[in-house]
Amino acid sequence: MSTNYEYTLGSAALGIDFPGLEVDLKVTSIRQPQSSCPFRNASQKVYGLGYHLLILAYEKIDEHSSRTANLKFQNVVLVSREKTGDYQTTYGLIEILRRNGNKEDVIAFLEGRNFPLDEIGREILAEIILQQPPEIGYLTISNALQWRLQYSRIIQVATTTTIVGVENLLLG
Repeated sequence: MSTNYEYTLGSAALGIDFPGLEVDLKVTSIRQPQSSCPFRNASQKVYGLGYHLLILAYEKIDEHSSRTANLKFQNVVLVSREKTGDYQTTYGLIEILRRNGNKEDVIAFLEGRNFPLDEIGREILAEIILQQPPEIGYLTISNALQWRLQYSRIIQVATTTTIVGVENLLLG
């Protein structure tokens, strides 16, 4: 198989399941709706992962007598790439900018959030944020060697409100 063909099909190692559609599929338990994804750069917490997410959250019901299990999908949510940033990070940055914050305010915020950047990286990202303010994201993204994505907020938003870019696909 050529590398090009493998990329077309998608690969967990590449971090995206449907590269032609720019969609990654995440299947997770409703009890702890989370997964990991590859860390590319710290700006993903601000501007999103760079691709859409299709999140399927299921409830597993064990049938001990028959030694089987049933999966009941509770939520199917499509999240546009623009909404895949970290909620607390994007909310905080938007508030700083709304209050006419400057570069030093943004850098201090990034330092306070333990952004995985060195001093120069924080300065560069702060300049970009001032020039291109982020949209609000709805994921919770924990710092690690891989991002730890948590979907509770996304599921809540998709099932209780109407937000463009966060679509509940499981109706009824």
